[in-house]
Amino acid sequence: MGMTMTQKILASHAGLQSVRSGELIEAKLDLVLGNDVTTPPAIKVFNDMGAKEVFDKDKVCLVPDHFTPNKDIKSAELTKCMRCFAREQEISHYYELGQKEMGIEHVILPDNGMVFPGDLVIGADSHTCTYGALGAFSTGVGSTDLACAMASGSTWFKVPEAIKVVLTGKPSEYVTGKDIILYLIGMIGVDGALYKSLEFTGDGIHCLSMDQRLTVCNMAIECGGKNGIFPIDEVTLEYMEKTAPDRFVKGAYTAFYPDEDAEYSDIITIDLSKVPLTVALPHLPSNTKPASEVDLPIDQVVIGSCTNGRYEDIKTAAEIFKGRHVKEGIRCIVIPGSQRVYRRALDEGLLAIFDDAGCVISTPTCGPCLGGHMGILAAGERCVSTTNRNFVGRMGHVESEVILAGVPVAAASAIMGKVATPFDLK
Repeated sequence: MGMTMTQKILASHAGLQSVRSGELIEAKLDLVLGNDVTTPPAIKVFNDMGAKEVFDKDKVCLVPDHFTPNKDIKSAELTKCMRCFAREQEISHYYELGQKEMGIEHVILPDNGMVFPGDLVIGADSHTCTYGALGAFSTGVGSTDLACAMASGSTWFKVPEAIKVVLTGKPSEYVTGKDIILYLIGMIGVDGALYKSLEFTGDGIHCLSMDQRLTVCNMAIECGGKNGIFPIDEVTLEYMEKTAPDRFVKGAYTAFYPDEDAEYSDIITIDLSKVPLTVALPHLPSNTKPASEVDLPIDQVVIGSCTNGRYEDIKTAAEIFKGRHVKEGIRCIVIPGSQRVYRRALDEGLLAIFDDAGCVISTPTCGPCLGGHMGILAAGERCVSTTNRNFVGRMGHVESEVILAGVPVAAASAIMGKVATPFDLK
């Protein structure tokens, strides 16, 4: 029996000819990631286990993004702990506030050329599965696993089963990767891919930009997926050449494709032309409905996060806001996902469009996504957000509500003061 993309990557990093779902393996890592929430406890474990230095200072990446700029003393202490560790260990990839490469971890790592096809990446953040868009295996782990990985450069895995997701057709106007992944989660539920690999294929993937693919893989965890992964194609190659020309030229990567006889626990086919603008109502990402069928007043809109804070997202929002204004009484917060995205939006006049429209523009941060800062909800308030989770109390008070949506729906909702689509603006 052949292997899936994920199984081939795991086998290659474990030094094995082949692996099968359910096997326990130890594999070498290409990159280990931590943030300001998960790294401090990992550092404690790292020290308690007697480790003296990280396995490779060029393969550990630390990103302060969840509570930065520091919102209080506790968050400042967490970031200081990570900063001091990075300096002590001479870690190459520590992204301090204000640097042009800094931002939200899952936005900056691909854009900084740190993940390539065939790589094996772990991060102490559940949305580390984002990098599967580049043909890599990437998944989230806990802080203890992060500590051990920083010291040893390897970790253990149970080889996952795989679900083959065949994408056909072409998305309709305004339909984005966010709509596609919400549609899929709505089909299979929040545990529909529990500890499985979501392997995307089909002619429809060629209609998706890299930003869209990153969004799709980012939310693989929201249906229980161990990882999401796309095969590399011309879109991938163009992105790699742009973000990491030196490494791309050297060809320091391996493209893995599934065998024809690879085994899948399920095969799901989605005709992209039939995917509607989709929202997820409280309090689960699987509680989906076509946006056109929802008529609910809102108090706030958030556009940004590791799911939808990339340049393409910010540009799309600006196109919808141009010449329009946020409805009176509605708060709209726009958060570019990185300093590079922020600067490009500034240079192209996109931030001026947001300002003219009455939006609040934030420095790159996870902020409101996890109920941290920069947009916390009070009891009874409802927010349309381009983030990835809408659990009870996710963005603030337990009696608040979050409706997940793609950027076009979020921007239109801010203008209309209720859940809306761009078609409602015409």
